[in-house]
Amino acid sequence: MSNGYFNPPKPAYANPPIQPQYYVPDAFTIVGISLGVTTTVTMSPTFYGANNNYVIGQLVRLLIPPFYGSSQLNNQLGYVIAIPGMNQVTLDINSLNANAFIPMPAYGPTLPQIVAVGDVNTGAINLGRTNNITYIPGSFRNISPR
Repeated sequence: MSNGYFNPPKPAYANPPIQPQYYVPDAFTIVGISLGVTTTVTMSPTFYGANNNYVIGQLVRLLIPPFYGSSQLNNQLGYVIAIPGMNQVTLDINSLNANAFIPMPAYGPTLPQIVAVGDVNTGAINLGRTNNITYIPGSFRNISPR
């Protein structure tokens, strides 16, 4: 019972953990990087089979452990400027002076990733009269079954 000064915590079952497969865009493992004036990243599908679900204008971060080379690209932010294939994105990151990416290093317990960054809510910017929802490019969307 609340006395106006103290709100008791909610029980654990009322606050279930976030399930990553129910939110898009996803984080993906990097399997290849093509260096140049722009950077093309090749990704593997997620563990539940999702392919690239980034959109043009999506803000992403590259997380590349030292064993995989391309250390100059670690923690770099970039915008998706093209989607050349269902498992590729082209970023506006100039990587001409970066070291080559090593897709299969001798040691590498932590995998390289490309992750979406930015808005953590639904991202809806209008509901419209006909209930057509417009999303901010790159916003996270809850796609969990209801």
